Amino acid sequence: MPELPEVETTRRGIEPHIVGKKVIQVIVRQPILRWPVSKELGQCLTGRTVVSVSRRAKYLFLETGTGKVMIHFGMSGSLRVLHQFVHEGKHDHLDIVFEDGCILRFRDPRRFGSVFWLDGDEHVLLQKLGPEPLSAEFTGHYLHTLSRRRKVAVKLFIMNSQIVVGVGNIYANEALYLAGIRPGRAANRISRSRYMLLADAVKQVLSRAIEAGGTTLRDFVREDGSPGYFQHVLMVYGRAKQPCWRCGTLLKEIRQGGRSTVYCPSCQQ
Repeated sequence: MPELPEVETTRRGIEPHIVGKKVIQVIVRQPILRWPVSKELGQCLTGRTVVSVSRRAKYLFLETGTGKVMIHFGMSGSLRVLHQFVHEGKHDHLDIVFEDGCILRFRDPRRFGSVFWLDGDEHVLLQKLGPEPLSAEFTGHYLHTLSRRRKVAVKLFIMNSQIVVGVGNIYANEALYLAGIRPGRAANRISRSRYMLLADAVKQVLSRAIEAGGTTLRDFVREDGSPGYFQHVLMVYGRAKQPCWRCGTLLKEIRQGGRSTVYCPSCQQ
């Protein structure tokens, strides 16, 4: 699943190609995604100019000043910028065509993504989201305060989008390793000082991933078709039973919330 760094990488990649350009056509080939594509999308977007591309959590927004397109990639969605027409593939569900011939194409093999038209800033999917992990609001003090009555494992705690957005499975694994915290520890048993380390680790891991272009998963490549490279420097994720790069202890793997968790039994306490 594309996570926050992949979405931010896509945002930065498509922005220079579509900002300042007028939409002349919207082609919806398959409206049935996780939620149906907004019926009014074509009518509302056609004739408007994209003034900016923004992101909130894993949602991407094409802003027009009087409404916006909200895109979520789901499990396998991606966007491509085409500068000349290319015949659509089986999983190319939507095209946004601009006045200069540029096409923004939404592809989603598993169809768990979504495309909405919003007249304002409100949407039910955005109402309960926590702070952005790279914002000043996200701190160790914030995490410690919210964790006091929560017995859930700390990894699941930081993956809760109502606590903080965009810390997906890969980056939760990596941040907990960097902070030296065992993923199965109860959130309310972790001290303020260790949450300070964890908040800093989350920021560091996500910043590195964005700079590197995101982590390539099986179903995700960047908007220009080339892969991200952050997967080459993952410390624990995907390395179960391999030596810890710090101490040499074999990394262990467990399941948490139906997902793989890899950690060092020596370095993470």
